[in-house]
Amino acid sequence: MKITVIGAGAIGGNIAAKLSTAGHDVQVADARGPEAVRAEVLEAGARAVDLADAAVQGRDVIVLSIPFGVAGRLADLFASVPDETVVIDTSNYYPGMLSEPIEAVDNGQVESVYTAELLGRPVVKAWNAALAETQRTKGVPAGTPGRLAIPVAGDSEEARKVAMSLVDDTGFDPYDAGTLADSWRQQPNSPAYCTELTLDELPAALAAADRVKDAAIRDSLPERIAALPADPTVDDVVEMNRAAHR
Repeated sequence: MKITVIGAGAIGGNIAAKLSTAGHDVQVADARGPEAVRAEVLEAGARAVDLADAAVQGRDVIVLSIPFGVAGRLADLFASVPDETVVIDTSNYYPGMLSEPIEAVDNGQVESVYTAELLGRPVVKAWNAALAETQRTKGVPAGTPGRLAIPVAGDSEEARKVAMSLVDDTGFDPYDAGTLADSWRQQPNSPAYCTELTLDELPAALAAADRVKDAAIRDSLPERIAALPADPTVDDVVEMNRAAHR
């Protein structure tokens, strides 16, 4: 597939590298310029381009891996994106930590529904519910026992299937998590969020989500991070997230 990844941070860079390794035609753009794209992201053939030059016509998929709440800055770019292009949102809302508080979301609007409104087009939610280091190091071929799962939510069944196939290509079992309105169940810090679950375990975790409780756990992140070892491993962070729901 022809894929454009916008955002070359830990998540976006990893997705670009994984999808190009899987054989897709990948270009990656970052607001900081092509020089901000790490060399390892490009090793398998992904191409770094200026954001202004990022191709949106003729691309099958655009992966949006930018800070939550800034998607509106790309509305003009996305105005020329064809309706059939699948747009995937990987962002998460951390008010007061990674973004300014956003009243609509604080009042209950689902994160990716808000992002879709900013862009003026539908999106699919994927890759947001796994740590960057989990995605970088723990992807394995399909059929591997204990393979971790990633939820995918969106209003178009066809778009969900496309996103799910790409999640599979990055080394994780995709799980159909329903409509975009249901994607709050995979937002921070739900039981399904960054807790490294298998395909058998993920449905129960999504069903156990509680919007009020999970938002409170999200907002307690600085205190919980402070209680971790000085140089926490990915397993330390996963255990911290799991323990918050026990």
